[in-house]
Amino acid sequence: VQLQASGGGLVQAGGSLRLSCAASGRTFSTSAMGWFRQAPGKEREFVAVIWGSATTTYYRDSVKGRFTISRDNVKNTVYLQMNSLKPEDTAIYYCAARAGRNPTTNSNDYDYWGQGTLVTVSS
Repeated sequence: VQLQASGGGLVQAGGSLRLSCAASGRTFSTSAMGWFRQAPGKEREFVAVIWGSATTTYYRDSVKGRFTISRDNVKNTVYLQMNSLKPEDTAIYYCAARAGRNPTTNSNDYDYWGQGTLVTVSS
């Protein structure tokens, strides 16, 4: 599986961005997908994860109610809609895939990673 993330950019606080992650490979629909982020000087942290069936999602507390993860298994794409952005959301955002298993919030459990897309939120 190859992953290509896009959609990052510079936005003012309170604004919105939608990240996309296009996946290649036949196993996308059975792969759990996650979005993670890494801010300068900090460890990578999970943001949101979604089951292969898209029936279940899970978010870190600080983004609940503001971010929405979704996926289109026909287009082999996972999305992260980010609303009400805050300066503390500034980070490089990575999408990741965990083939054939349920998602976890541990980045070490993921098999494939996209290259990352930078999100900068100005105050």
